[in-house]
Amino acid sequence: MNEKERMFAGKIYNPCKVKSQWPKIRKAVKEFNDSEFWKDTSALERLKSLFRSVGEDVILTPPFYCDHGDRISIGNHFYANTGLTILDENYVTIGSRVFLAPHVSIYTATHPIDAEVRSMDLECAKPVTIGDDVWIGGNTVINPGVTIGNNVVIGSGSVVTKDIPDGVVAAGNPCKVLRKITEEDSRYWKEQLQEYLNDSDCQVIREF
Repeated sequence: MNEKERMFAGKIYNPCKVKSQWPKIRKAVKEFNDSEFWKDTSALERLKSLFRSVGEDVILTPPFYCDHGDRISIGNHFYANTGLTILDENYVTIGSRVFLAPHVSIYTATHPIDAEVRSMDLECAKPVTIGDDVWIGGNTVINPGVTIGNNVVIGSGSVVTKDIPDGVVAAGNPCKVLRKITEEDSRYWKEQLQEYLNDSDCQVIREF
């Protein structure tokens, strides 16, 4: 296996021997972070064009950082608040209707525990997958190799070290499932929505 194949297979590899679009993504990230994003989205569009795939209605709020860009896939109706960091040595796949609070960090890169091997500047990379309809609280860290299921809420300050199943609220360091998301949750928030619509002259943006 060559270095790139080893990288995507989660084996130790030398990152200095893997070609990437590093200079191009560095320029695009700097341009976006320096932009007047609230009135000119051109820098954001140029940045997104360097991702592996991007759906519709994808919004990032600077500052943003990623290592490569072309290993990031994002679905539709995505929002990331300020300070999102993605170390995308391996693939990062994010579904649709995912909301990220400030200072979420997604890491695919990891290093050998053995100090002698680690000092040789070798590393590993494991993919991260986030499903549809996920809300991740601020200052959450998602570690290499983690999969977060669909319809999940991750509490702020969490450190996600293991997979999280569908349809749960999870939080903590390490992040653990606290409870399932229930029909009672759905009824409560639908009632709150109806009350909001009844008390205001707003228009429904999305239908359920």
